[in-house]
Amino acid sequence: MLRVLGKGKTAQAIKDIYDDVSLYDDNDLDIYDNTSNDITVVSPGIPPYNELVKSTINQISDYDLFLTSIYNKEQKEIFSIWISGTNGKTTTTQMCEHLLKDNNFTAAGNIGLPLAKAYNKNKNLILETSSFTLHYTSYAKPNIYVLLPISADHISWHGNYKEYEQSKLKPIYSLNEGEIAIVPYKYKDIKTNGYLITYKDTNDLAVIFDIDLKRINFKEPFLMDSVIALGIKKILFDVIDYNKINTFTQDPHKLEEFYDKNNRLWVDDSKATNVDATIQALNTYKDNTIHIILGGDDKGASLEELFILMSKLNINIYAIGANQNKIKELSDQFSILCELCDDIKTAVKQIKSNFKVNNNEVAILSPAAASLDQFSSYKQRGEKFKENVQIL
Repeated sequence: MLRVLGKGKTAQAIKDIYDDVSLYDDNDLDIYDNTSNDITVVSPGIPPYNELVKSTINQISDYDLFLTSIYNKEQKEIFSIWISGTNGKTTTTQMCEHLLKDNNFTAAGNIGLPLAKAYNKNKNLILETSSFTLHYTSYAKPNIYVLLPISADHISWHGNYKEYEQSKLKPIYSLNEGEIAIVPYKYKDIKTNGYLITYKDTNDLAVIFDIDLKRINFKEPFLMDSVIALGIKKILFDVIDYNKINTFTQDPHKLEEFYDKNNRLWVDDSKATNVDATIQALNTYKDNTIHIILGGDDKGASLEELFILMSKLNINIYAIGANQNKIKELSDQFSILCELCDDIKTAVKQIKSNFKVNNNEVAILSPAAASLDQFSSYKQRGEKFKENVQIL
């Protein structure tokens, strides 16, 4: 018998494939057998301190279930690329799929299809891979592993930064000869049987893969994502497909620029759910006068690095959400103007009163926090932001 902790997308996809599957969540604590040695897949959203997880002996991830012969006796010969990091993994995964879909690759994991459904399509896999999944993965490994730069995130889930970092590094240790990891330079000395490609920045990657940045139509942070995607295709097929990458269309809510009726520039960066993503956004507009909406659930992460950067910019902060008082305290500490706004509607109104009509000001929603304190998702947060701007 197979057990699955969780009843969400990952769990339901597994149940659709296997006949003898039982799903459990926190409502089932009184009927859960904590002495059972049955294989138990832990859905990635469930933290390690959860009572069901702590009561489970034989726990694995859905990656282990499908991508190893240990648990999957009919394992198919599937080539897999795993992409992880603090920011940019969704875009990099999408760009890779865009470049490789004609070569029988499909994206799954955190993006699009759950692994269980993608596995049944008999395609090679590009898996956007979270630190949550990696935490529970013990046996599966990629053929190519891409690690984008990492910084503090999901600290409340992992307990501390070291545990978060170690989850991100796990696949590197498992690689076999001939398999590849593309990782930040700081991990150049990590021990692996695979081939390690290390990079310091986008320019470094361009040199490594002999890519001409002038032929790519993206700017940072998406430029790095595109170079990595091009590099992966070059590794596999010895082709640098500039024409194809330049036809990629970026998702909404990621540095999405738009103008109001007074021709003022606004940016929906609602997907910036952590400090590093917001730092990337601010670096894009560092030469502008910036009005920024910050706040939400910061997941226990330190915001100090962000405030060090903002103290060097011409910036006004409009704080919303669960951590707005924390933001106000840090703003006072770093002598940055900050207005407590509670919600996006109020923040947009306050920005409107301060926003001058010229070419050097920008208003940006880049919260450095998750959205679930006030919204159902970062997408809803971004839509509410744009809606309130357009009715000004």
